[in-house]
Amino acid sequence: MIDKQTKEIRQDEDQTVYKSLDELAEDLPDHAPRFVLLSYPLTLPSGRLSVPYVMLYYLPTTCNSELRMLYAGAKELMRNTSEVTRILDLESAEELEEVPEKLASH
Repeated sequence: MIDKQTKEIRQDEDQTVYKSLDELAEDLPDHAPRFVLLSYPLTLPSGRLSVPYVMLYYLPTTCNSELRMLYAGAKELMRNTSEVTRILDLESAEELEEVPEKLASH
């Protein structure tokens, strides 16, 4: 999350490691953006195991314009700092269901 006062990108107080995307979906706020670093194991159509390291850029349509601008400005910095291979943009927690499919198609 980004601290609005200091403009610092920091980990949310909740230090949870999620075991499923459903658990993550339950904890995402309805009106605030988040950057989520995700290492998600999946089996490719070839049968090979892959564990891509990606960033979820969660930007719900209900968040205010100040937060939208703050997170949009930090997106590339977060990408470069975390060294993820890909960014997936999400507008709702329900879109987490599509993540495995999106990762497999890349």
